[in-house]
Amino acid sequence: MTTLDRPLSSAAATGREPSPGTAAPERATPKQWLAVAAVSLGVFVVMTSEVLPVGLLTPISAELGVSEGTAGLMVTVPGLVAAIAAPLSIVLTRRVDRRLVLIALAVLVAGANIGAATASGFGPLLAARVLVGVSIGAFWAVAGGIALRLVPKADVPRATAAVYGGIGAATVLGVPAGTLIGDEFGWRAALVALMVLALVAMAAIALLVPKLPSNTAVSFASLPKLVRRNRAVRTGLALTFFIVTGHFIAYTFISPILQANGLPASQVSGLLLAFGAAALVATVASGSLIGRHLRGTLVALGVTMALGMALMAFAVGDLFSATAVLLLWGAGYGLVSPAVQTWYMNAVEPGEVEIATSLNTVMFNLSIAAGSFAGGFAVDRSGPVSVAWIGAALLVPVVVIALRSARRPL
Repeated sequence: MTTLDRPLSSAAATGREPSPGTAAPERATPKQWLAVAAVSLGVFVVMTSEVLPVGLLTPISAELGVSEGTAGLMVTVPGLVAAIAAPLSIVLTRRVDRRLVLIALAVLVAGANIGAATASGFGPLLAARVLVGVSIGAFWAVAGGIALRLVPKADVPRATAAVYGGIGAATVLGVPAGTLIGDEFGWRAALVALMVLALVAMAAIALLVPKLPSNTAVSFASLPKLVRRNRAVRTGLALTFFIVTGHFIAYTFISPILQANGLPASQVSGLLLAFGAAALVATVASGSLIGRHLRGTLVALGVTMALGMALMAFAVGDLFSATAVLLLWGAGYGLVSPAVQTWYMNAVEPGEVEIATSLNTVMFNLSIAAGSFAGGFAVDRSGPVSVAWIGAALLVPVVVIALRSARRPL
């Protein structure tokens, strides 16, 4: 049995050893599912904060006098900062209750959004986005593997999918709703609304998530050590890089792409809603897939996302075709986070989950930064549609890696 095929232990599932003479509960209680829901809400707020500029790119660039490619830095900067914040936060807070860390980060993301909403120019706005990056990196590093500590072993795959359902909810509700608010009341109003929601998430975590004393002894040396000795972790980092870079090199500029294909700006929020709906459904469905067919899920998401991006480049010319393609692309993307996180959780021992999650967070956010930056460069020089082809090409190695990993031990 390979490391990735190993079932999660009871200790991994609960984050603690069962008391002598007692059995770990077979199924999660309603109270435990409420804790999972509170963390998922925090993920929703953090993810919406990260990618909301995708829907507001055109009005922000117009008001602040920068090109759409330059405006893409609103996604690049938080990604770079998050990549640094993830390992730093794990080491610096290694003795702090994880619940308190999540509460503090919800407050930070609220402050970051109100700072961006009140920015007088593009420079101050980017400064506020730095704080968004700090909150993203630290929140993901802590929350990524938290399902292991909130529910019993049997419910870990479903709880992981539920936590990462916050990503799907961000794309199906957060970005389209923020785009709609921006269209009706201005982009600043959308950021204010997100600040309020961050405070709601803070309250939910404070009330519903139990105390979670840190159970990790991570140090800065732990991260490179795990990469050197664990081949499966290195493979996971490669998967994260190609998936996320390929996605964000195109998705960051989805609004200009759609408009270049002849769709009016007024239809963008509805199309983002279709993308998000497909992503959310796929994320929820992934709970029954990733536990038994992890490699097959990775192959499926790679093929689906690549096909969606390629079709976006040459087969979209009206609302119907754009909706169909975005549903396909969104379905593939909805599988990404739960599948990749499960890969890491299966690849390491229980006490190494936060280390592996922080490594994934580093690579995830570096890839967001790389994709959005390279996409901005390509958009300003070759036009928006070019990034769809580049994104599709970057998903091909994902399929190859997943297929090869199915044929030999990692």
